[in-house]
Amino acid sequence: MTVSGPGAPVPRPAAPGASAVEQLRKEGNELFKCGDYEGALTVYTQALGLGATPQDQAILHRNRAACHLKLEDYDKAETEASKAIEKDGGDVKALYRRSQALEKLGRLDQAVLDLQRCVSLEPKNKVFQEALRNIGGQIQEKVRYMSSTDAKVEQMFQILLDPQEKGTEKKQKASQNLVVLAREDAGAEKIFRSNGVQLLQRLLDTGEADLMLAALRTLVGICSEHQSRTVATLSVLGTRRVVSILGVENQAVSLAACHLLQVIFDALKEGVKKGFRGKEGAIIVDPARELKILISNLLELLTEVGVSGQGRDNALTLLIKAVPRKSPKDPNNSLTLWVIDQGLKKILEVGGSVQEPPGELAVTANSRMSASVLLNKLFDDLKCDAERENFHRLCENYIKSWFEGHGLAGKLRAIQTVSCLLQGPCEAGNRALELSGVMESVIALCASEQEEEQLVAVEALIHAAGKAKRASFITANGVSLLKDLYKRSEKDSIRIRALVGLCKLGSAGGTDFSMKQFAEGSTLKLAKQCRKWLCNDQIDTGTRRWAVEGLAYLTFDADVKEEFVEDEAALKALFQLSRSEERSVLFAVASALVNCTNSYDYEEPDPKMVELAKYAKQHVPEQHPKDKPGFVRARVKKLLAAGVVSAMTCMVKTESPVLTNSCRELLSRVFLALVDEVEDRGTVVAQGGGKALLPLALEGTDVGQTKAAQALAKLTITSNPEMTFPGERIYEVVRPLVSLLHLNCSGLQNFEALMALTNLAGISERLRQKILKEKAVPMIEGYMFEEHEMIRRAATECMCNLAMSKEVQDLFEAKGNDRLKLLVLYSGEDDELLRRAAAGGLAMLTSMRPSLCSRIPEVTTHWLEILQGLLLSPNQELQHRGAVVALNMVEASKEIAGTLMESEVLEILSVLAKGKESPVTRAAVACLAKAVEYGLIKPNQDGEGGAASCTR
Repeated sequence: MTVSGPGAPVPRPAAPGASAVEQLRKEGNELFKCGDYEGALTVYTQALGLGATPQDQAILHRNRAACHLKLEDYDKAETEASKAIEKDGGDVKALYRRSQALEKLGRLDQAVLDLQRCVSLEPKNKVFQEALRNIGGQIQEKVRYMSSTDAKVEQMFQILLDPQEKGTEKKQKASQNLVVLAREDAGAEKIFRSNGVQLLQRLLDTGEADLMLAALRTLVGICSEHQSRTVATLSVLGTRRVVSILGVENQAVSLAACHLLQVIFDALKEGVKKGFRGKEGAIIVDPARELKILISNLLELLTEVGVSGQGRDNALTLLIKAVPRKSPKDPNNSLTLWVIDQGLKKILEVGGSVQEPPGELAVTANSRMSASVLLNKLFDDLKCDAERENFHRLCENYIKSWFEGHGLAGKLRAIQTVSCLLQGPCEAGNRALELSGVMESVIALCASEQEEEQLVAVEALIHAAGKAKRASFITANGVSLLKDLYKRSEKDSIRIRALVGLCKLGSAGGTDFSMKQFAEGSTLKLAKQCRKWLCNDQIDTGTRRWAVEGLAYLTFDADVKEEFVEDEAALKALFQLSRSEERSVLFAVASALVNCTNSYDYEEPDPKMVELAKYAKQHVPEQHPKDKPGFVRARVKKLLAAGVVSAMTCMVKTESPVLTNSCRELLSRVFLALVDEVEDRGTVVAQGGGKALLPLALEGTDVGQTKAAQALAKLTITSNPEMTFPGERIYEVVRPLVSLLHLNCSGLQNFEALMALTNLAGISERLRQKILKEKAVPMIEGYMFEEHEMIRRAATECMCNLAMSKEVQDLFEAKGNDRLKLLVLYSGEDDELLRRAAAGGLAMLTSMRPSLCSRIPEVTTHWLEILQGLLLSPNQELQHRGAVVALNMVEASKEIAGTLMESEVLEILSVLAKGKESPVTRAAVACLAKAVEYGLIKPNQDGEGGAASCTR
């Protein structure tokens, strides 16, 4: 017998005279044979709670072990088998099952002992004999493998270091084997103890890319999560030597070195956090010192001539990840302060560099943006005004040092540095703009005949245009200057930047339709020119990026949005550019998409406040007619059709520092807009949206994480979670969903999270355990008292599904709580969906915990009336739930059965028992049969339980 909806399997009634434990065990065996291992586990658990004898307990525990083996949960299988052996030391089946679990867990020596015991108890059992032979063979193989590993390591290094094997397949295979061996801790230890680091150093010294890659990837395995090996490796190779590999021209080698250094950073930071004890403590004197040496070398690398642009970017990436605090809760920001004192000028030198002329530091298109991100991270990590003032002073002194006494070249570098600060810690950039002569030089250089000088000046003007202190000055003086540049310049690179400046100034009113800087139609003309440049693949990506910047500002205008989403070529070019190596375009792409989907925060103004503002002659923001919901939905459809999800998925995957938390928040907003309509969610899932949302929900700004979590909730509600988040990914969804239950989230977010968690809780016990581990139960209980009926209902449904877990059942059974009372009362509410959820939970709980049946009459005097209401309900599902509750109460005790038989419930059950064959009829018949068995009622003359009369 089962309860549909949010309820749970309910066992069939025991036949009169049969043992309840025996009956349940048989039912569990049947479920096991049918492949329903979760169901069998539930039934065996219920049987254990009925006071089974030690012998029965041994059988039930070993049966549970068999279920866990089938479910591949080997830890629990071992635990259950051990419990069976504690009850019965000669239980050969339990011993065999424990040996199977131990074998899967890799504990072969213990598995052998259990199998030997099995063979001694049943010497002729061929299954045991064969298993013992197999495991013995595995042990011998493992011993042989471990003993031969040293020889293998030596052989691999001989092949790799043999000059005659250069470029051969044999050499390639040896390098692959070395990397694979290092991934396992035992293998990494073997390489390390076989003089491996010195041999790997020789591979690095060859300068051959393939050998260097193999050496670096092997070193990752040696250093990963192992502090003592990490420091020993650094002492052999030399910190300077490892860092210098970042600067090589080969991008793959530079990235591999970056990965190795990240692993080294993690190991050292863990050492600083925990300290070292025992043998490791003898090797590592001060991990904090090693950490500073490593960072110092990275800072030196930033300004070294001859270092590749890619290597410089990788060094900046490492500094961004390693230096600032992960959380403001950590009181120690000493590493940030040390980096500012030791290396701020070096970071500013990269940020102020220009790609031309030759002789400058080699930089990529992303280098200056990476420097801006690092500067911003460092500034945000400062805790007080004194620390921030020191940062400002160092920046201003650096800019002055170039601005004064170095001629035009110095002024260009100073202005470029100001641009870098304006894109990062803009407070520092604003102060730099106030320095004497800076703004005047920017305006003067805009009129230069040299393209390089104009580029630097125009970019600075664009970045300054969005900053509060200078915006009014530039709005008044910059428009004419930029228009003049746009019209007279023959260089596309200048014209496109001037156009972006105009776009930025033209969007000063944001989404306010009533505040436009330019004449009617001018914004559309600017946007059309931006789209034209965006689609021109003859222009380099660095220049086309500025076209996207322009659109990011102009798409505040709804007319621009409408034309943009209609332009398939422009959308295609935008998405292609977002996948290019020009990573600095990501924020602009995300901003344009936020504007097109209207996923920025917007609140409808209160009509009364609007009238009051008009009366007081105050400005009232107006929404563009084409920003109404119908237009927004149409734009979302067009973006989905153009492939926006796959483009955004690629953007999320990038490891560039340019993917800042602010950029992540923008992407989260767009994803939430894309999944707003139920019919669009399948498209988002099919293009990888579910996978992309997980990192967005776990990292970034609070707002961004919340938006991504809500998008995950919407997907989990309407699609099969196991298909949307396959494999282990489904367990990662739980934490973001639970975060939406907090009181600072909106009612809609609470509701959608509860609905999504209800779906997950109904899938498996492992998911329910994950929800419990995230401490969601108290929050869900809180929402069961919510005034809003939909939230209250969703919380009740979620709790009913969670009640399939033993821990939640314990909560209901604990003395001195009103959890059961709430379910009983909700089973009598007018809201039919709430009644169905509560009654389903009541049916399941009374099946799993019969002791709760006797407490139902104690929680409310209206219990009988509520039960009768369920039995008389025209809704078949409610009626079925009521019948199951009645059956569970009758079976729980003769006293409760007597109370029911003396009430109108007897008459109702008699009528239900005569109905057409259904789950309700079967439950009613079983109730009456049990009452007959107790002697509470007499059977009818036909000997059926369909009609009866009370004996009292």
